[in-house]
Amino acid sequence: MLTIKNLSKSFNEGTENEVNIFNNFNLEVEESEFVAVLGSNGCGKSTLFNLISGSLKENSGSITLSGKNISSLKEEERALKIGKVHQDPSKGVSPSLTILENLSLAMKKSEKFSLRSLIRKDNIEKFKDILKELDLGLENKLNTQVKFLSGGQRQALSLIMATLKKPELLLLDEHTAALDPKTSKMIMEKTKQLIDKQNITAMMISHNLKDAIKYSDRIIMLDKGRVILDVKSKNITEGELSKIYTSKMEKAS
Repeated sequence: MLTIKNLSKSFNEGTENEVNIFNNFNLEVEESEFVAVLGSNGCGKSTLFNLISGSLKENSGSITLSGKNISSLKEEERALKIGKVHQDPSKGVSPSLTILENLSLAMKKSEKFSLRSLIRKDNIEKFKDILKELDLGLENKLNTQVKFLSGGQRQALSLIMATLKKPELLLLDEHTAALDPKTSKMIMEKTKQLIDKQNITAMMISHNLKDAIKYSDRIIMLDKGRVILDVKSKNITEGELSKIYTSKMEKAS
């Protein structure tokens, strides 16, 4: 489904500050697989996501999604195939627009439209039904500007928007890190429900080892741009994972 072959990425090439993040990096993610990506700060997690989404360009190598090489595609072209939920709850939404307007924009993704034709009345009940499943009361706030929602409500809306047209790949970039524990748990539950219901292939950066084991199918851990652990989530305990993670964090500090 997602195949990364011989990926290399460097920053500040040819200077004394040159940093090599990836060198002939390889990874495969199967269709409908939910992969948690762990690792200490600077190990390459965010760089990997940015290379997949196209906000960064690799030095060499290829990225193939659903059998098509997307390496030459621009970020906006890849966005038609890849959904992304950011750490900041405000990044995946337009705060000055209403919930209805945000959902309508997400529904129009990849289509040409005018502002006048943005909102279709026949989508309103569909949006309400989708929002009802979140159990956050958002279906009763369609005309509320998103800036007035809580962080958890905004992140839940971002999640809905990112999956509204079922992406080929969903990237979750520490999407619960900015939330309090109770809200984080709620968002993770909603995330898992959406992924399972739509059979979506997903990758999630996380520092929460418990969430990684509980919600994902597979865990990979990066260190200095290399995969140092690749295991089915059901085959490792939180204690075992914590021991590996902590040792790498100590070496990185």
